Amino acid sequence: MPLIKIWVYDDILASSVAGCLDVFTAANYFWSKKQGGNAQSLKWRLESLDAKPIRTASGQVINVDGPIGPRSAADAVIVPGPFVTDVERFFARADLMKPLCSALRAQHQRGALLASYCTGSFILAEAGLLEGGLATTHWAKAKIFAQRYPAVELSVSEILTEQNNIICSGAVTTALNMALRIVEKLLDARVAGEVGRIMLIDRNRASQASYAAMEEEAEHSDALVARAQRAMQKSLQAGFNLGELAGALSVSERTLNRRFKRATGEAPLQYLQSLRVDVAKRLLQAKRLTVDAVGERVGYRDLSTFRRLFKRETGLSPRDYQRRFSSAN
Repeated sequence: MPLIKIWVYDDILASSVAGCLDVFTAANYFWSKKQGGNAQSLKWRLESLDAKPIRTASGQVINVDGPIGPRSAADAVIVPGPFVTDVERFFARADLMKPLCSALRAQHQRGALLASYCTGSFILAEAGLLEGGLATTHWAKAKIFAQRYPAVELSVSEILTEQNNIICSGAVTTALNMALRIVEKLLDARVAGEVGRIMLIDRNRASQASYAAMEEEAEHSDALVARAQRAMQKSLQAGFNLGELAGALSVSERTLNRRFKRATGEAPLQYLQSLRVDVAKRLLQAKRLTVDAVGERVGYRDLSTFRRLFKRETGLSPRDYQRRFSSAN
């Protein structure tokens, strides 16, 4: 009977724990039905470092079944992500991180499947378990993750990644996708499919990119780059010329390009393309303009180029994006 452990601590989101348990409960129902009512199925335990109840970010108290133990057997271990504004400050909590990371490493060495979502990927990376491997995290935390863990291959557009017996997923609702994948690996793929259908879990979500927004990215302190960004924002419809922009800012193209990359992680043209797509998203959501009018508004004379770029960046065509996210729906 496969055993799943969920390791909890203060300031996680309650829905991630409850959602996973609901998926496992439904999986047991369908597995038992499939096997004629007498099947052994999934078991689970909730555990905290001190075996005491924890308080979630919303104030709900979650009781646990016992302490986190690095040596106790488990087929899978789920570590939820912290719901905090300051990730760096959270990881400075040695009283939590040191024993949790140590226990995760021990469970992985014993062959347990490890899984997390959102900022929980930081915990797996902090434990050294993602180094040289593939991972994803919440799109809004991608830059911080990439800077903190350069040895991890971050594929932030993915809803779910799996490598080296470790599953990572995006924001909190993808914990349901993560739980379905655990059901698939520990129990049965058909049962996982049935649970997904009955619980209306979208297993076809291919990318986080359509949800991403530039305003969530980390700020920088380079005044020159900030002026360049404001100039781009004011002239989206106009053509882009790096030399003209550098001249208006009284610097060389080389200096502007170097400082822009250092401050934002992107070349000026790459940033402009991201900005145009981000503005196009908001215009499409408002649904006051046609797709072609939106493309022209953000500076694309060649509308086929706009459509290709938009789909490459978001995973959806402009029209599909408008259908899905329009506030007028």
